[in-house]
Amino acid sequence: MNWNISDEMIFIGMVFVAAFLLLQSFIVPVFGENRQARKRLKKRLQSVTEGAEASDPISLMRRKQLGELSGLERAMESLPGMEALERLIEQAGRETLAYRVVLKSIALGGAAGLLAGFWLSSPLAGILVGAVSGALPVMGLMRARAQRLIKFEEQLPEALIVMARALRAGHPFVDAMKLVAEEMPEPIGPEFRTVFMEISYGGDPRTALNGLLARIGSVTVMVFVTSVLIQKETGGNLAELLENLASVIRDRFRFHRKLRTLSAEGKLAAWILSLLPFALAGLLSIITPTFLPMLIDNPTGRQLVVVAFVLTVVGILWMRRIVRIDV
Repeated sequence: MNWNISDEMIFIGMVFVAAFLLLQSFIVPVFGENRQARKRLKKRLQSVTEGAEASDPISLMRRKQLGELSGLERAMESLPGMEALERLIEQAGRETLAYRVVLKSIALGGAAGLLAGFWLSSPLAGILVGAVSGALPVMGLMRARAQRLIKFEEQLPEALIVMARALRAGHPFVDAMKLVAEEMPEPIGPEFRTVFMEISYGGDPRTALNGLLARIGSVTVMVFVTSVLIQKETGGNLAELLENLASVIRDRFRFHRKLRTLSAEGKLAAWILSLLPFALAGLLSIITPTFLPMLIDNPTGRQLVVVAFVLTVVGILWMRRIVRIDV
């Protein structure tokens, strides 16, 4: 293989961009909430929390944690962006502190970048590998949050049925939540226990439920919280409402599984078609080392490579638009 270092770095960069776009487009659930849906959920959360008497429970918990830290740790936790990272950590179900995640990312990225730079004798490769390695802890938290959210939503219909049966048996709403907290496993059990404890210690039910919505950030949880708050203001049969809501959530998951099955073939085709040119280029460089340099050394060949890469990116984005279904 007679490529120079710059050509190798360009090729690695192309593979990185294509793989990154594929990961962003097809690793997430095809029916997941996109950026626009998350923005709508955030606006809805702000609207339902207006007029609440207490502050955000996450902020209160964060201030309690800051009070137990040393001066240096408190200063690091007060840096810009730490509060958002702390929210991500809590939503992922982890108990570590935000500044430790940042230090871990810096250490991992620095070590991997230095090793890659010395091994490949290229500062650009070191920077690229360091950036990817440094992002791994945060990406792990995002993956853990997504998995925890999926598990929470899967457990929610059963929890609503348990609450509905408790209400029909004559238990108040708070005791019904306590029953879910005691009977249901992680993650829904601890989350409902947090809500139960906040209400039991004199907190406002509206604030406690809004805190659950802020921690989970899901459309199904938003529907549950909004339904309970409206029922408390207008009255009605809460047990029947929870049973109907559980049925709707089950139907939604059934529909999502069907969409996942139908879109699996399209996602696999997107991966194969997008990475096939890079795989063929690597195979040709091994079988016929003089073939690719002939293409790259020619100005017209370089233009063709750029055009092919741009068309690959356009194809990935287009296949994402076809396969991804927002419901």
